[in-house]
Amino acid sequence: MYITENDKVAIRKIIEKQIEAFQRDDAVEAFAIASKAIQEQFGTPDKFITMVKESYPAVYRPRSIIFRGFTTIDYYPAQIVILMDEKGELVQAVYIMQQQQDHSWRIHGCFLVSIDKQII
Repeated sequence: MYITENDKVAIRKIIEKQIEAFQRDDAVEAFAIASKAIQEQFGTPDKFITMVKESYPAVYRPRSIIFRGFTTIDYYPAQIVILMDEKGELVQAVYIMQQQQDHSWRIHGCFLVSIDKQII
């Protein structure tokens, strides 16, 4: 899937917005940025933010964020982000993005990969 430079900027803003919502413990806003499929999977903002707290601490409370390049996962564009967790350890987060009918973007998933693994 081809994404424009404007899409790349919009995707980065969406990811930043969700991370900022996590930092404020704003489960409602963080959940609203997720795709409909993710929302259906977790059901409520509270269940969603609890899962992120427990399974993705680097995403929930990053000390540092570096946006890298893009790749494609199952035909979805994916933004690679380097995160430093509270302990100072680095991890790569791969944010799978889904474009909506109105051309906006939502986060369709995120998984963590060792910093040593080459993704792009």
